[in-house]
Amino acid sequence: MRLAIMGAVLLAVGGLAVSTGLLPLSDVTVLVERVAPILLFVASMTVVTELASEAGIFRWVARRFRQWGRGRHVLLWLIVAGFAAVCTVFLSLDTTAVLLTPVVVSVARQAGLPALPLALTTVWLANTASLLLPISNLTNLLAQNSMGGISPARFAAMMWAPAIAAAVVPLLFIGLVFRADVRKRYNRIPVTRLRHEEAVSVGPAGSLASGGQLAASGLPATDRALLGASSAVLVILLPVLVSGVPVWIPSTAAAAVLIAIFAVRRRRALSFSLVPWSLLLFASGLFLVMETVRHLGGPAALGQLAGRGNGFAGLLQLAATGALSANLLNNLPAYLLAEPLAATPQRLAALLIGANAGPLITPGASLATLLWHDRLIRMNVLISWRGYALFGLIVAPLTVLAAVTALVLAHV
Repeated sequence: MRLAIMGAVLLAVGGLAVSTGLLPLSDVTVLVERVAPILLFVASMTVVTELASEAGIFRWVARRFRQWGRGRHVLLWLIVAGFAAVCTVFLSLDTTAVLLTPVVVSVARQAGLPALPLALTTVWLANTASLLLPISNLTNLLAQNSMGGISPARFAAMMWAPAIAAAVVPLLFIGLVFRADVRKRYNRIPVTRLRHEEAVSVGPAGSLASGGQLAASGLPATDRALLGASSAVLVILLPVLVSGVPVWIPSTAAAAVLIAIFAVRRRRALSFSLVPWSLLLFASGLFLVMETVRHLGGPAALGQLAGRGNGFAGLLQLAATGALSANLLNNLPAYLLAEPLAATPQRLAALLIGANAGPLITPGASLATLLWHDRLIRMNVLISWRGYALFGLIVAPLTVLAAVTALVLAHV
């Protein structure tokens, strides 16, 4: 509701700008042509992932995490990290934040392990692992459009090195800070009754505190036909999304197929709430307002901060500007505001590094972080934003520096 209210206010502000002539109608037409396919993709992929989750795909994976970990926390942690990265790359960072977070918390509880290392791994990789493909992040789709609609393969060829670096640095930090926790072993048989529900507080030294009660609850029975059909749709969809076809076409087709399947097998799961109306309203209003700001010369204010050229210093300066703006505003307006300052593919890549891998400090730096926190609150896992920010002040600069370095080295 809060997101929808913000979106409505932004749309009203943008509408006022258009009606008063601050934003020419011709610019609005160009903006709609650019962002409408992107928003359609976001809406249809949200439907796809929500229905895939309803079919039990994420629960199926969760049941196997414990077995694949072979009783070793470090192995379980690396498996979760790998799955979070893959989920982010192919299904977007918001999917990882919304659908994977409850899974990893449940896995940690059932294994009798602290939830914090897995929870932090999930949110940090949801942001930093979103550099590789256009579909991984809304900012990537905007950048792909600015690059002339290059293919996903060419986009990945440019971003693979910074994407790897941006994923490795947070993992190294978590492995170092929580080394005592990740060395633990666990019982591969799930814990069915826990005496305490974990409430995690991130302190300056990463200290943990527990408390509260947990009422054990079973998972709903799996419809194997629905699970199999939904899995087949995803298996077919993912390679098509990176084939070069406009992504809104296969995502919309996949959403239509899944809706038809659920209409037969589980009609009660179908509702208008599957479509992320609040997110679409917020994004639409934000696009309109930021286009107004850009038209009025807003990017010029960042010109001195963003640097110039495609050298290491210029790219690092632009990435740092993107990261700072993302943590002060949000990664989407930060990207939109600085995009006119990134006139080459290398500078667009540096801006994406700052906007995607840099928002690890403040809660509002990315929508994925807010969605992640919302899921944790619902599961009574409490995160101190002060502690989160202290960790982020270390991880974010190191991640941005490593990713920009990798970008430069990969394209010398």
